[in-house]
Amino acid sequence: MTPHLVADDRTFPPLPPTDMDDVACVLAADWDAFRGIDRMANHWDRPGWGRHDRTYYWMLTFPTAPSLIAEARVCQQHLAHHGLDPVPEDGLHITMKKIGAVPDIPRAGVDELAQLAAALVGGPFEIQAHPMAGSPGAVRFTVTPWSALVRLHATLDQAAHAAAIPVQGRPTGLFRPHLGIFYCPADRPAAPVIESVAALRQRRPIPVKVRSVDLVELRREHRSYQWDVVHSVPLLPVSGPPVG
Repeated sequence: MTPHLVADDRTFPPLPPTDMDDVACVLAADWDAFRGIDRMANHWDRPGWGRHDRTYYWMLTFPTAPSLIAEARVCQQHLAHHGLDPVPEDGLHITMKKIGAVPDIPRAGVDELAQLAAALVGGPFEIQAHPMAGSPGAVRFTVTPWSALVRLHATLDQAAHAAAIPVQGRPTGLFRPHLGIFYCPADRPAAPVIESVAALRQRRPIPVKVRSVDLVELRREHRSYQWDVVHSVPLLPVSGPPVG
């Protein structure tokens, strides 16, 4: 069963799509929210994120997705004149869930969390990355459908509770999956960026296979995110009963 998403101003878009698996519905919800903002904000202006901070996250990463990487490059070139901070090709990701600050969680707890997650997660699935929409602090691909991503988020939350790790990330009800290609480095009017992004919205979506979920140690370097993969948990098909 797919968990229910709730409306909340702490996330973006505040209103989730009325149907998580209807492509047109998800696209409209993402785009309507983005084109409704007046100003973009400095993504990097985040208290608690210092140069030396390290934080554990669950993420989907795409280091070997050439079609996705190529499409991100094309869109970045189209929007380069806006002075946004591009996500490097090895930095494309979907943030699934924050776990907590590295000093606060023993490594043994992280290892146990990965083991528990491996026993709970379902099989692989496919999503599509659609050019394009955004948020007050970023320009990003809209991803569809959402149900498998939402279920995975809830499973990772369940694993954290089972490992007795205090959950620091947002609950599943506030999850809004997306895949960023630019971060906004300053407060600025949103209209010029929205106009340029609108010109990309007729491009074809890119299919993306999701075959694992990574537990990473995340850090900020200048104006980009970098990480080291601590555990990569495969999404394995559920084996059926033996035949015969």
